[in-house]
Amino acid sequence: MKMTLILRNYVFCTIEFEFITQETMKNIKIEIKWALIFVFMMLAWMVLEKSLGWHDEKIADHATMTNLVAIPSIAIYIFALLDKRKNFYHGVMSYKQGFVTGLIISVIVAMLSPLSQYITTEFITPEYFPNIIKYAVSSGNMTQEAAEEYFNLKSYMLQSMIGALVMGIFTSAIVAIFVKSKS
Repeated sequence: MKMTLILRNYVFCTIEFEFITQETMKNIKIEIKWALIFVFMMLAWMVLEKSLGWHDEKIADHATMTNLVAIPSIAIYIFALLDKRKNFYHGVMSYKQGFVTGLIISVIVAMLSPLSQYITTEFITPEYFPNIIKYAVSSGNMTQEAAEEYFNLKSYMLQSMIGALVMGIFTSAIVAIFVKSKS
């Protein structure tokens, strides 16, 4: 079975599910749960950012303040790996098992990132791109053309996929050190 993710006429990924068996799905049930929790947390974070004005009147603070999302992001990876250790590996988990768990979560989050970015842009904060473009140009950081090329849905969908993988792999590598069993 093939699934192609198309949003606003952009093809972002085609996924073949032939290799995913019922047994595989059972083995990654915890990772799927935590990936979905992560995506919902990110959507809630976007609502929080918008409500705090970081997408409009306080947009100058956005680049710095948005980094606070690292706190709940890391917490989710910690809870996910602890859940996997307790409920799948019966309390005994190696570094490799923890890292692979985090890697699977990261891949699922990356696959869902274009959809969550679309929801963010279309429903949560549709005025973000015009506001950030205006700010980037008026502050002298970018030309109008460069800002429009960088701050748009397609660019952010790609950035969110890559960011989810890179930061997810990095976070998994670190968290797995602390969550592995002491044996």
